[in-house]
Amino acid sequence: MLKPKIRGGMLEMGMDLPPASIQKLADYLVLLEKWNRAYNLTAVRDPEQMVYRHVLDSLSVIPYLHGRRVLDIGTGAGLPGIPLAVACPEREFVLLDSNAKKTRFVTQVIAALNLPNAHVVLNRAEKLQTAEKFDTLISRALGGIADMLALAAHLRSPGGRFLAMKGVYPQEELAALPPGYEVLAVEALGVPGLDGKRHVVIISADSSRLPEDKS
Repeated sequence: MLKPKIRGGMLEMGMDLPPASIQKLADYLVLLEKWNRAYNLTAVRDPEQMVYRHVLDSLSVIPYLHGRRVLDIGTGAGLPGIPLAVACPEREFVLLDSNAKKTRFVTQVIAALNLPNAHVVLNRAEKLQTAEKFDTLISRALGGIADMLALAAHLRSPGGRFLAMKGVYPQEELAALPPGYEVLAVEALGVPGLDGKRHVVIISADSSRLPEDKS
């Protein structure tokens, strides 16, 4: 039942994927439900609810991805990184988390689904150093927007963008945006099966206006 629900939801959002990719998304949820019994990876227990609250919610940001390299900050159980890596094989995804239990699960998923464009890193964003920066830095469950920018600013490529996935319109967080950052848009996300509001905040940075890094 998972595959028809995934494809039906994607069609409602104006998207579609090849049958093999739909199968991978269904297989991901089977693995997530199995591992969740022992590792408590997500509060959502029902795989059919995972279709809406995890897979379709993650895929809803595809139109806003920018560039080739994407960093999923605080990926947890692989969200939104795993669904996005399945749907966007032309992009490279780095799934970052500081929880070893969760990164073990995501590593297993990447191997089981054969996702050569996805890689797991066990680290904290503020400690991560990489020669090649990221065009899109996305977070689904990291916390406040200001925290996301502070932790990951050094990982942004020139022209790179931040995507913060939120529920209701984050008025207070936007009002507290640090100097040097600009909100390009706040887009409402239509996710089938979800009653609550969903938004993605798209943020760019002007390096010349950012506070000096004194680290």
